[in-house]
Amino acid sequence: MEVERNTQKTFGRIGVLMGGPSSEREISLKSGHAVYEALKQSGIEALAIDIKTDKADEITGLIKDSRIDCAFLALHGKFGEDGQIQEILETLQMPYTGSGINASKLAMDKIASRLMFKDHGLTVPRSTVVDKSTYNKSWRFDNILRWPLVIKPAASGSSIGLSIIDREANLSEALDLAFKFDDFVIIEEYIGGRELTVGILDEAALPIIEIVPKRSFFDYVAKYQTGMTEYIVPAEVEEDVAEKVKLAALKAHKLLGCFGCSRVDIILNEQNLPVILEVNTIPGLTATSLLPKAAAARGIGFGELCLKLIKSAYEKIPVKSAG
Repeated sequence: MEVERNTQKTFGRIGVLMGGPSSEREISLKSGHAVYEALKQSGIEALAIDIKTDKADEITGLIKDSRIDCAFLALHGKFGEDGQIQEILETLQMPYTGSGINASKLAMDKIASRLMFKDHGLTVPRSTVVDKSTYNKSWRFDNILRWPLVIKPAASGSSIGLSIIDREANLSEALDLAFKFDDFVIIEEYIGGRELTVGILDEAALPIIEIVPKRSFFDYVAKYQTGMTEYIVPAEVEEDVAEKVKLAALKAHKLLGCFGCSRVDIILNEQNLPVILEVNTIPGLTATSLLPKAAAARGIGFGELCLKLIKSAYEKIPVKSAG
């Protein structure tokens, strides 16, 4: 893709922030390197910045020393998508890609975001929350949701720490796994249906993707191991149903106050009703990632997608100094 020379100069020096201290570090590094290479190929001056800590003072110094003009966030999971890095960048008055502090916090917290979705008429899975501080081996779960159940950390991504169980004997093990990644765990009903995802770019829905894993569900291996999942782009969904799915995804994106891009994960249940699972404010940007697939179906190549996100970072309302 060709980029006008004056546009390249306007973008300045772009720092691609990747890695991070979360359980999604390895995926973040893959996303970051893919973005870095795409920017270099587009003629943009780019710098790969590996974030290895969550200490604000150290990261502030690292960013200042890098002398970048804008931060491209490729940080997944905690510290990348929960508002912490966004707060540091806003304190530095540094333009950055993606959603702001509050939207990032809300989207990362599946408990809070789902309450908001439900209050505004969107459908979410029925669920209950378990607090690690009150959980013990004698704890008993009164299952009014019916089997099977989905057990997952309240604030995590990439299906890390997630289990699908069909009997009470497996509940303790599934909770112990989820508690390794968060102090709050969601137990939710399993929704049968078609797994869809909708990318949002520039406040518009991209073509819907249907996810058809070759494993029992769309777990970490199915997401990141080539050939383990079939992606149907665009999804073969009736026009009126597709419109309903896109509207629900866009509404979820806007309710949280997301900006630039997001990816909304949805189950289309047996009644063709979209059930919102979660909103990802920094979707994966690897070779097998879904937002680039959806953008490509719209005719937007990976390099162009990256440049669009940088352009949107500069178009945000100017941040105010925290001082």
